[in-house]
Amino acid sequence: MAKLVFGMNVSLDGYVNHDHPGFMPDPVLFNYFIAQTRNTAGSIYGRGLYELMRYWDGDDWDQDNREQGDLRAFAEAWRAMPKWVVSQSLKDVGPNATLIGDDFEAAIRKLKAEIDGEIEVGGPHLAASLTKLALIDQYHLFLRPVVVGKDEGRPFFVGEYPRLRLVTDERIGEDVIKLTYVPA
Repeated sequence: MAKLVFGMNVSLDGYVNHDHPGFMPDPVLFNYFIAQTRNTAGSIYGRGLYELMRYWDGDDWDQDNREQGDLRAFAEAWRAMPKWVVSQSLKDVGPNATLIGDDFEAAIRKLKAEIDGEIEVGGPHLAASLTKLALIDQYHLFLRPVVVGKDEGRPFFVGEYPRLRLVTDERIGEDVIKLTYVPA
C-alpha cells in the first residue's frame, strides 16, 4: 500500500510561492529533490502545479546552468516518474501522466491500494481535498528562511488545518529544515 505525502517548500510565515527567489533551491537541496524524485513511486498533481512542472517535459530549461544543481538529472527523474493529474478542465496530459477527472477520491484510493512506496501529492488545494478525505499519510514542510506574505504567496495549508504530530526534523544544506508530520 502506498503512502501519500504532501510536501512543498514553505516560507517562515506559512506560504508557498514557486516564483519567489527565496524558494530557489541551492545545490544541496536540489540534489535532495533529485534523489527524492528518483525514489518516489509517483506524483499526484492538481492542475496548477502540474502545468508549472510540465516545464521539465520540454527542453526549454537552461541545460548548461550548473549553479542550481544538475538540471538534466532532475528533468530525467521527473520525466521517468509516473504522474497522475487531478483536473476537471484539462483534456490531456503529457508523457508518463494519467488524467484523473471524475471521482478522484476512488481513483486515488485505488492508486494507494495498488502501488507500493511513497506517492507525492503536489499542490495545496489538492492536498486540502485529500486531507479532508483522510488520505494524506505524511506532510513534509521544507521550511525556507524567507517571508512571503499573503499578497505574494498561497498558504501551505488551504482550508482547515489538520491536527498533526511532528515525527522528524532534518537539516538540508545551510538553510532548510525539513519537518515531517503525520496526522494526529
